[in-house]
Amino acid sequence: MEDRELETLLKDIESDRVERTETAKNGDKIAQAICAFANDLPGHAQDGVLFIGARDDGTCAGTPITDELLRNLGGFRGDGNIQPIPSMIVQKRSVGGCEMAVVLVHPSDAPPVRYKGRVWIRVGPRRAIATPEEERRLSERRRYRDLPFELQPVAQATLDDLDLEFFDKSYLPSSIAADILAQNERTLDQQLASLRFATVATPPVPTVVGMLAIGKDPEEFIGGAYIQFLRIDGSGLADPIRDEKRITGPLGEVLRMADEVFTANISVAVDVTSGSIEQRRPDYPLAALQQVVRNAVMHRTYEGTNAPVRVTWFSDRIEILSPGGPFGQVTIENFGSPGVTDYRNRHLAEVLHGLGYVQRFGVGIALTRQAMERNGNPPPQFDLTPTHVQVTLRRTA
Repeated sequence: MEDRELETLLKDIESDRVERTETAKNGDKIAQAICAFANDLPGHAQDGVLFIGARDDGTCAGTPITDELLRNLGGFRGDGNIQPIPSMIVQKRSVGGCEMAVVLVHPSDAPPVRYKGRVWIRVGPRRAIATPEEERRLSERRRYRDLPFELQPVAQATLDDLDLEFFDKSYLPSSIAADILAQNERTLDQQLASLRFATVATPPVPTVVGMLAIGKDPEEFIGGAYIQFLRIDGSGLADPIRDEKRITGPLGEVLRMADEVFTANISVAVDVTSGSIEQRRPDYPLAALQQVVRNAVMHRTYEGTNAPVRVTWFSDRIEILSPGGPFGQVTIENFGSPGVTDYRNRHLAEVLHGLGYVQRFGVGIALTRQAMERNGNPPPQFDLTPTHVQVTLRRTA
């Protein structure tokens, strides 16, 4: 956005595309503004702008714009509280001779967007929580967009193929604020559509992300929607197979069962000679396996393939293979670099956060490296091609 346009917006006190704040101390206010701009209820199809360092009347507040401030503002994108993950740019700009932090928020391609379970919108120059009717309008807007694969309808499925009891009793309370649920003004169809689990058409049908999250049998409709576990007694694929499991079902159940399988296969060495206190060390840290597999499920491609996520457990290493190569701004060259993240399946990431399997985004590789180092394992190895990502974890010596 050019300086002249920014200056015009800054001075337009009545604009519903602008939020001004002197500092970034009120994190809720900033996150609510980002959420409201992403929803773009007025339908501008233009960026909303958040100025940090400006007073309500548009004059300069003289706030120091530090690198730490810019990092903190960028952190609102991946802290897991705004769902789905917003598309935004954080910049240090000089506007009308005043140095400010400027956050440009792109309208979401799949509203409604929520902050801590609430849908925030712009009503003129102020923020407000959306009514059920406004949520419906936001959901219907998705009819006119070129939606990603995860939001495409599963045409051969019906709502009977979804576990609606789990959705009502477990998923909704974990994803929607209690006061919003207490209003109880939304029909089941509206709730499913609002969370992108079903289309807004009549009759509604499940979406891909809805089937993956709460489907009774996702694999029936989405090929490869499972984890293939293979335990090999040796270091090569030709060696004898000790165990084999096909871990299938809705996403939360798949990850829960995967954790059980990993825990059962991890060996713990007991050291009673190095000190007066018995020491136990697993051959692999469970936290590293969890991070890699959850990333594999979240970032893989589900379109145009029947390949599952594969976990092959050899006697000296574990190989985790995820279908689909790097995506968006993540390339083979910069993969794993701090701060470089992108999301093939942003709405699936929202589901993982709602189910409690992801707390923050963009830190999985760092946490894996940290867990391996603390446990005494070699660093994880990454093998990337345009069609797959393979992570190799090697056991402790």
